[in-house]
Amino acid sequence: MWRSSKVLRFLVPLIVAVGVVVSMSPKAFIFSTDYVEKYMKSRLPEADHLTNSSELHSIQDSNLKQPVREKQVHENGTRIPRSQKKYSNLEKLEVGLGQARAAIREAQHGNQTEDSFYVPDGPMYWNPKAFHRSYLEMEKRLKIYVYEEGEPPVFHYGPCKHTYAIEGFFIQTMEISRFRTSNPKKAHIFFLPFSVTMLTQVIYVAESHDWSLMKNTASDYVNVIAQKYPYWNRSLGADHFMLACHDWGPEISFSIPYLHQNAIRALCNANTSERFDAIRDVSIPEILLPSGTIDGMLGGPSPSKRPILVFYAGGVHGPIRPILLEHWENKDPDVQIYKYLPKNISYYGMVRKSRYCICPSGYEVASPRMVEGLYMGCVPVLIKDDYVIPFSDVLNWKTFSVIIPVKDIPNLKKILLSIPQRQYIKMQRRGIQMRKHFVVNSPPKRYDVFHMILHSIWLRRLNIGLRDVHAEE
Repeated sequence: MWRSSKVLRFLVPLIVAVGVVVSMSPKAFIFSTDYVEKYMKSRLPEADHLTNSSELHSIQDSNLKQPVREKQVHENGTRIPRSQKKYSNLEKLEVGLGQARAAIREAQHGNQTEDSFYVPDGPMYWNPKAFHRSYLEMEKRLKIYVYEEGEPPVFHYGPCKHTYAIEGFFIQTMEISRFRTSNPKKAHIFFLPFSVTMLTQVIYVAESHDWSLMKNTASDYVNVIAQKYPYWNRSLGADHFMLACHDWGPEISFSIPYLHQNAIRALCNANTSERFDAIRDVSIPEILLPSGTIDGMLGGPSPSKRPILVFYAGGVHGPIRPILLEHWENKDPDVQIYKYLPKNISYYGMVRKSRYCICPSGYEVASPRMVEGLYMGCVPVLIKDDYVIPFSDVLNWKTFSVIIPVKDIPNLKKILLSIPQRQYIKMQRRGIQMRKHFVVNSPPKRYDVFHMILHSIWLRRLNIGLRDVHAEE
């Protein structure tokens, strides 16, 4: 019986694929109380048996066989031979995932698991115990198969500097990650290692406005792996994922119907008005790495040494920034808003002098300013409509950032000044604590941005169940 609204739950809807039944669970914000409570009002937990702890623990990975039934006899008196069911590879994987779900559920009511490296705690997490257990289960179980087809620079490669650095960083890190398996039969998830940024640089003809070559390249790649392997077709892509930080990532995915309908898309451009679906998709942070590393980007002065109330500098892109500049450029010394920052002023220096840093959408919703603020101790002020914030399935952003609707831009200063100094200091310190989840490390470290992206993908995989129909015949 599931008593807590914060717990992961499996629900009824089924998508029948080729030889596989895919059961879909609720939106991946499994640790957000508000969301789950609202979602569950419209659903019935009719598939609780999929995560029944007693059933799951009666089937061990080392001996995945059906329990022998009591002696039975035919009508003619002959004894029915005892039979044992052999589980398919997919069924073994699903049993392991079921055990992980049960462990996450049980973590709600137990003590915090000890961990000498880090134990999540505090209001910055929707449910620190559930997150911690989920993360540990991911470390213990998750296996990802990276398709080997394709050649650099479009495949198995990506940019590791500048605005879209996270795309290349993840692709290349995944190639050597301990989560990677060379045996697709043991994989929970399958990665499509193409870079949308490299598609735009290598395949796209500048100023042609013709996206067909890029779309055909991505579509042909999926067709190749679908013909060569059984895994795409068995789930219609539900246990596959792509990752893109380039603004055109969503548009490229639309060229492959099952990719944007069923698969997990890890995107910087996490815009719900552009068909980003938080049930399946993953929002990843856009991180600007001018030199390819975070050297010199971390740290800043204490709150008492930040004389500027709020800061922003950037080009006029999209519909939000012109409104911001119209109301606040050169209007108030406490509100430092620039279209172009003077050459004698350091951008990062201004971030470090400011208490709040504005992170408005441009042409697209993502912006590296959010992470820059966390890196340097400047509380992010998010002014974005239709944006799914990275890792918001686990992190409670309201505890370490300020979220302002576009319509309230004229009241920007009033809103920020209404925040008590004590509350601001709490947010600033919490942001520094949460920084660890956005840091780019090479090699990766536990709980950093690479592992947080994987964890978000892991949650989406936990939210579906695959059942091998042919194995039951």
